[in-house]
Amino acid sequence: MAQKQSASQIRRIEELQHYVRTVDKVRKLIAELESNRAAKLRIINGICANIARELSHMRQRGLTANLGTLPDVAGQLAVVANRAGTGINMKVRALADGVNSMTIQLDQSLKAAHEPEKDKDKNKDKENP
Repeated sequence: MAQKQSASQIRRIEELQHYVRTVDKVRKLIAELESNRAAKLRIINGICANIARELSHMRQRGLTANLGTLPDVAGQLAVVANRAGTGINMKVRALADGVNSMTIQLDQSLKAAHEPEKDKDKNKDKENP
């Protein structure tokens, strides 16, 4: 039997889904960057700037939302996207790995947000006798 979710749970789930949409957008930009490896430098830099902007915004929102290490990962990836002098292959690989890490973290957070709050309280009591 499904239990009703509290207002705070619903708010948290919607907030996390917003981050999932942002990560999906960044994933699409990374795929676009990968497919344009042979493009002019101006095009590559424009895509990298878009990736860095999205990740920086995500970092700023994440710092106030208590998301653990997710804002730190987003900030590091924004730096990687903006970094000059690194090869495009290394940049694409680092960004793809970081986005996969953020996806895993968001999936775990969403799973925890869907758990009923009563069960969470019981688990806390069991852990702290």
